[in-house]
Amino acid sequence: MSQMRLDKFLKVSRIIKRRTVAKEACEGGRVKVNGQTGKPGRSVSPGDRLEIAFGNRTLEVEIQEVKSHVPASSAQSLYEVIREEYADDSDW
Repeated sequence: MSQMRLDKFLKVSRIIKRRTVAKEACEGGRVKVNGQTGKPGRSVSPGDRLEIAFGNRTLEVEIQEVKSHVPASSAQSLYEVIREEYADDSDW
């Protein structure tokens, strides 16, 4: 079974554009792997579920495939979006 560091997967899959930003998101507790806070060096593999909080947006994906390099056009094939939510800003 292939595995990859969480921060690298976030970058390769283009969920987060830069690895340093992915690392900061993990260290800030904004990324969960299978319900647990994900550290940047944690290994992820196909079947793992990631939950990523981006400001007012939450994205939950399931990893389908782990590859070290993919073209931008194929990056989304590495994961399947399970849920995408936007926080309600109507309180303003």
